[in-house]
Amino acid sequence: MSVGRRIAAAVAARASTTVVRGLLDDDAPGGARLWERTNHRGEPVSLLGGPAVAAGVLVGGLVGAPSGRDGAALAVATTSATAFGLVDDLTEDREGTVRKGLRGHLGALARGEVTTGGLKVLGIGAGALLAAALSRPHDRLPAGRGAAALVRLADVAADGALIAASANLVNLLDLRPGRALKAAALAAAPAGVLGGRGGGAAAAVLGAAVAELPDDLAERDMLGDSGANAVGAVLGTAAVQGCPRPARLALLAGVVALTVASEKVSFTQVIARTPVLRELDAWGRRPAHVPGGAGEPGGSGAPGGSPGGSPGDDATAGGVPGR
Repeated sequence: MSVGRRIAAAVAARASTTVVRGLLDDDAPGGARLWERTNHRGEPVSLLGGPAVAAGVLVGGLVGAPSGRDGAALAVATTSATAFGLVDDLTEDREGTVRKGLRGHLGALARGEVTTGGLKVLGIGAGALLAAALSRPHDRLPAGRGAAALVRLADVAADGALIAASANLVNLLDLRPGRALKAAALAAAPAGVLGGRGGGAAAAVLGAAVAELPDDLAERDMLGDSGANAVGAVLGTAAVQGCPRPARLALLAGVVALTVASEKVSFTQVIARTPVLRELDAWGRRPAHVPGGAGEPGGSGAPGGSPGGSPGDDATAGGVPGR
């Protein structure tokens, strides 16, 4: 993909994110209070950044799509991730019962209990599979119609899992201001800069991140499930459309491993113990909130946020605590 096309995708994503965010500020659906949450400082933070970023990566991804078929796949992945993320954002906290992590949602589904989180898992998973099926195949298939069909089905299943798992992983990182957008930008940078079939979608993520990151770091906005899931789904779609089969399988294994680890290990604690990650995570963020000194629960002298958190706390990503 040409440099000009990638630049156009990034510019379209940035502009769309900014314009949609302004429109939502002027007239938030259901009123601004519906979208407000309270962060760890006791200050209001808005979820409206999520739909704005979702709109940005969608528009930018369509501008940079290598074909109409790939554009349709990206649209399906992004809209399903955004829609079901919004359902979770706007209803889960108000139900009074919050399931932690993918395991909690799947466990509830196994018991026949449909939670908003479980609905999100099913909806994003279905959208991811459809997006994988729509994406134009670019791997060599074996000779013979039957063998080719089986390999293609396996590709669709693995690619759908990669898109859905990527959406979930970015949401797991949305636990501190700016963290999810920084991670997404780093993941998108190679394809966004070097090009390839997934370069347009990756460039869209970079453009939307540039637009929204200042408000996220300043704790005026948060991505919520709608924004984080959308960004992750676009990253997964970029990988599906731009990477060969072995690379996609390796990425899927890595994303799944991180997701499983998040149920037992706190990403926040790992970042706090790793100097490079700690500095990157804290870059641009407001100083830590210390209610009554470093000795109080939640207080910390670490720049940019508390390094605390119990194993598995990242499974609550999309919620306000810690932000």
